[in-house]
Amino acid sequence: MIPASHPILSTEDALAFEAALFRGDETREWEAMGRAGRGVASAALRDFQEIGGLPACGRVLVLAGKGNNAGDALIAAKSVVEAFPAVHVDVVFVFGNRTLRPLAMRAWRELQQAGPDRVTAIGPEMLSPEPSYDLCLDGVFGLQFKAPLAGQAAEALQLANKLPVRLRAAVDLPSGLDDTSAFRADFTYATGILKDSLLGCSNAGRLRYLDLGFFGSDSSATARKSRVLLRSVLGPLAALRPSHSDKRSFGHLFILAGSRSYPGAALMAVQAALHSGVGLVTALVPESLSAAFAAQAPEAMWVGLPETAGGGLASKGAHLLASRMHGATAVLAGPGLGRDPETLSLVGALLKTSSVPFLLDADALQPDLVGSAIATLVLTPHAGEYARLGGGEDLPAYCSKAKAVVVLKGPTTRICAGTPATVFHSIFGGPVLARGGSGDLLAGLTGGLLAQTPAEPLLAACRGAVWHGSAADALARARGQTGVKVTQLLDHLPEVLRQPDVL
Repeated sequence: MIPASHPILSTEDALAFEAALFRGDETREWEAMGRAGRGVASAALRDFQEIGGLPACGRVLVLAGKGNNAGDALIAAKSVVEAFPAVHVDVVFVFGNRTLRPLAMRAWRELQQAGPDRVTAIGPEMLSPEPSYDLCLDGVFGLQFKAPLAGQAAEALQLANKLPVRLRAAVDLPSGLDDTSAFRADFTYATGILKDSLLGCSNAGRLRYLDLGFFGSDSSATARKSRVLLRSVLGPLAALRPSHSDKRSFGHLFILAGSRSYPGAALMAVQAALHSGVGLVTALVPESLSAAFAAQAPEAMWVGLPETAGGGLASKGAHLLASRMHGATAVLAGPGLGRDPETLSLVGALLKTSSVPFLLDADALQPDLVGSAIATLVLTPHAGEYARLGGGEDLPAYCSKAKAVVVLKGPTTRICAGTPATVFHSIFGGPVLARGGSGDLLAGLTGGLLAQTPAEPLLAACRGAVWHGSAADALARARGQTGVKVTQLLDHLPEVLRQPDVL
């Protein structure tokens, strides 16, 4: 089963796809432009909440080119004008408004009608640091852009980049892409199709994908090796659960974590697992930690294991593990575990004998441990841990070699099972996750999901990444990016499921 996702296309394939989709029908193109423009406005206003929201008397700058991207940006501005009766919009037509193509000209006229006293066309020479802008919408170039960026477009974008702007939003693609003069976006809103040129683009900022219905309900029909995950992958988690069920119906996760040096990681992983919907959680931690942790998370069953001299898990606790493992449907090992050789040996012995799926995180991400497993593996490395494992640029090749599902964490998290050789991209989350402990929460959440669907590790991994990132987005919108703790995202996990279709 392919997790809910849409294909990521090259610019050339996207142009061909749209040409076949619209077949030159301007009515259909206008309808799509309307959905795109309104979607950009809605998403930008939502993301603006991370910095306090668009002011009621805010100022908006639109950079417009000639074609569909200009139309999208102008319709987005119209939506903002209609929602904020005191907002003022300045529009810079980079190539002059007489160059506008018919649909973009129609969008411009509708914007003028929506706010006749609040919309002004200005020349690029009028751009100056005073007054500043709250929102800048870049609609200069789209799919038709051919490098290099030069002339009046380069000059206008350079001027716009120097302006004080609170949020810079690119429509579909940042104009100029990776050119030195390109528009520098805080967010890029990919309309209808996520293009592969956005992945790793230095000027794109954070990516958002706006589903305009181009792929219909059966997106798997367009098979691609690169896909973007949809929030709808979480849909089944929000559905009613069977009325005739009990705690054993939803899996049992064992968590092997913690040490005296890194105690908090184990507690965070357990707290996240308890929010995953899993029926039972057993936490196996150093015995000096178990009583204090049980007081903070009494929903889990805490088992104190013998400790090494350094405060890690000692191998003489193996019999306690073995006596309980029959009840597990998945095991998470790693958060805060430390690298005591005796502790890692204990994990290795378990991997060699246990047939339930394992999620390895943090210090458990060691090449010898990965190679010793006899059961399904899910690995959750960041870039440094992935390099330690011997992973290369070809993620599917590594996954096939390791016989594992890999969740490679980053600004865009990539998930792959190797076979099929498809890479799923989770573009949810943001800088609010750039804190110690965010990986421990992801591990616990994904481990709980894996315990519920042990036969579908790729699905559990994709859901974990999307749920974790979406909760981080919700936290940033509610509290901002700076003055928060990463554990506060746990409070937003339930609301994410109750709004599964919101970006």
